[in-house]
Amino acid sequence: MRRDGQATGAPDSAGAFVPGTDVRVPGVPGCPLSDLAFAVKDLFDIAGEPTGGGNPDWCRANPVPERHAAIVSRLLAAGASVAGKTITDEVSLGILGENAFHGTPRNAEAPGFVPGGSSSGSAAAVAAGLVDFALGSDTGGSVRVPASFCGLYGLRPTHGRIDLEGLMPQAPSFDTAGWFARGAATFGRVSEVVLDEAGAAGAPAFPDRLLVARDAFAFAEPGVAGALEAIRERVAALAGATVETTVAPQGLSVWARAQRTLQIPEALATFREWIERTNPRLSMRVAQMLVAAGAVTPAERQWAELMRHEVRGRLRDLLGTGSVLCLPTTPFPAPPLGLALSRQNEIGLRIASLTAIAGLSGLPQLSVPGPRADGRPVGLSLIGPPGSDLRLAALARELEDSG
Repeated sequence: MRRDGQATGAPDSAGAFVPGTDVRVPGVPGCPLSDLAFAVKDLFDIAGEPTGGGNPDWCRANPVPERHAAIVSRLLAAGASVAGKTITDEVSLGILGENAFHGTPRNAEAPGFVPGGSSSGSAAAVAAGLVDFALGSDTGGSVRVPASFCGLYGLRPTHGRIDLEGLMPQAPSFDTAGWFARGAATFGRVSEVVLDEAGAAGAPAFPDRLLVARDAFAFAEPGVAGALEAIRERVAALAGATVETTVAPQGLSVWARAQRTLQIPEALATFREWIERTNPRLSMRVAQMLVAAGAVTPAERQWAELMRHEVRGRLRDLLGTGSVLCLPTTPFPAPPLGLALSRQNEIGLRIASLTAIAGLSGLPQLSVPGPRADGRPVGLSLIGPPGSDLRLAALARELEDSG
């Protein structure tokens, strides 16, 4: 086993792995991914190892798993080797990657700035070259945001596409499992295994139409929109036609509010029994979020559910079966470490205004590395029709080759 050329036991230069752990599981030799090592976000079960969930009291209140999470088992059977468990935002309720208990993984591509969360450790490990790829989860943006901030490929799959057995839940109607890689070739290899599909050779040209989310680019900081222009044009060159569109007629912030109105009460329902039974230690940020969830009214949730139906209908109408929507993954590059809590909350709401598009619609969204803005990475996102996950990965490979 290796960590992308580094000997096993090499120092954790990114502070990406859960402190005090040394979790290593060899993959099956002689299989398609036997040359790769991967990291696992500490929400996924590894047999015989506690699942920490980013909170020291979670694993104390829950049994040590007896078998691997389904997606981990699939990757091990394909030959990839587990190289460690990585830090996550506390109970996955975060988007910047700062953990009050385990520390904040270092962003090798933007030192002094956050790695993005909640799959912060997984993204940091890949960005630092400690592993070839890593598993994360994405409920409100937790793969896409760190992919953007760390300059990686990262996928939120079609909702329901991946078997989530052995993944610690947060908000089940939004939860997905995703993965990161530095290069499109490795990303594609992993995607074929996880998605259980052969390559896209011989498939019809994709996309037949590129939709440019005019409102999303206008929402992003001007430096981000400008930095992404060149890569957006390269995607357009691979498409049959390019059309500008307003993706969210009601307003991107309205879509973000709808997702939050649904997601946070779901999270409270997930963790309520644990909180009432054990009175765990919680950071102020997480405690505030869960308290706010308890104040959401049934009428507000009914409105948000109706909005989710509207969003799904809107995206079905826009994308059809062969179009791809492109937009900035995040409205800005990685913010600095250690911001005040009020500032973190404001930043999270701005990010959610872009990530809620795929969250509410359940569609696959792939963030690909773009040029830098203000010296830090930013990602361009591609959202496709349901089930187009592997076609998006193939498109990313074409895009990388065209550069």
